[in-house]
This record gives sequence, structure tokens and C-alpha cells, in this order.
Amino acid sequence: MRTVRQVARAAGISVRTLHHYDAVGLLKPGHVGANGYRYYGKEELLRLQQILFYREIGLPLAEIAAVLDDPAFDPLAALREHRAALEGRIGHYRTLICTIDRTIASLEKDEDMEDNDYYAGIAPETRDRWQREAEEFWGKDAVAAAAAKARSFSKEQVAAIQAEMESIRADFQRLFREGADPASDAVQAVTDRHYRWVSHSWTPDAAEFRGLGRYYVENPEFRGTYDDDKLPGCPEFIAAAMAVYADRSL
Repeated sequence: MRTVRQVARAAGISVRTLHHYDAVGLLKPGHVGANGYRYYGKEELLRLQQILFYREIGLPLAEIAAVLDDPAFDPLAALREHRAALEGRIGHYRTLICTIDRTIASLEKDEDMEDNDYYAGIAPETRDRWQREAEEFWGKDAVAAAAAKARSFSKEQVAAIQAEMESIRADFQRLFREGADPASDAVQAVTDRHYRWVSHSWTPDAAEFRGLGRYYVENPEFRGTYDDDKLPGCPEFIAAAMAVYADRSL
């Protein structure tokens, strides 16, 4: 039997994540000692492997639980499916890497690319879905205005905007790890930067900014930007900070 810390270290996740999986019934320890310590055996290690594989392909925790708890679930068949899915993703990612490399080269040489080359590897149905979801959430006029504004940016401006987003994301994640209060001055300062970053292409009012925070929680792709196995709950933390900012500052 392994302790919760041994399992967390082996899987590359946090003890907090394992506690969360236990709390929601996704992964119960094989044994709980008289001292309250959790212990995991081979069955639990294999179940955790399946959980992490399904997390890799973007399945929400509730759906993972439904799959694993289905009496018809076959671990060996699931592993074969995971392998096939990963092989497909490898080929897809290779195409995306080539697209990135071509784009980097064109920007460095200040050369134009064919319009289609910018999106090689991104399935048309995926782009259509992004467009549709954005229009449903913000409205067609707002999306069209944001796209027009984005096209006016120079490559230097685009690089600066992307770098600022990475900095904001890192600061949110750091403050979440530190257990900061979403209403604290430190978190609200980062939230103000985030609001100003959003305003590069769209200036939301209080209700819209609060709604954007909910979107970070509810939309799996947005959620994946801030949430991983080491940071469960981070999107909710950011949404709470955005709601406070909307109430206080907008």
C-alpha cells in the first residue's frame, strides 16, 4: 500500500488533488488507517492512471466517474483506446507544430503567408465551433468588432498582448497556490490587469465581465487554460476575483 504522498509524487499531482478526488467519490483510497491516513493499492493506482488519461483528453471529472463506474467498463480495452487516441493526437500536434514553425519564420522574415496556412491543423469544425460559441456568448456584433480590432494590431502588439496574458495567468495561478483571497488587493490588482487585457479587443461592463468569469468555469477549453491536476479550483478562484472586480470597479 502507498501513502497519499507517495501516490501524488509518483503521478506528478498534488496531495490536494487526491483529497479532492476522494471527496467527490472519483478515487477512494483502498484503506484508511486508524490514524486517518489514506493508503492506495494496485487497484487504486490503475484507476488513477485511467483518471489522468481521461483528463488528458479533456473529459470532465463527472464524466470520468460515470465511465469508470460503468459495470461494463473494460480497463484493457480503455487502454487500447487511449493509445489509439494518443497516436491520432501525435499526428495532429505534428501538423500544429509545423504551422507554428511556418508562422514564426514568416514573422521573423516579415513575410506574408497564405491565409489557409495560418490555420493548418485546426479543424474547420473546431474553428466554426469557436466562432459559434463566441457569438452565442458575446453576440455577433461584439465578436465581429473584436476580430476587426485584432486585425489592426501589429505583430509587435500581438506579441506583447500574448506575453501579458501569460504573465497574468502565471500570477493568478501563483496567488491561487498561495491561498490568496479573491477579494484581496493582490488578487484584485491582477484582475485589473486582466480586465485591461480583455479590453484590448472588447470592453465589458460589470455583468459581461462577471459572465466571462463564469465562462472560464463552465467552458472546458477555457477552463483548461487555468485548471490542471495540480490546480483544481483555480478557474473558480479567478471567476470569484472577476465578480468582486465587477462589483467594485465597473
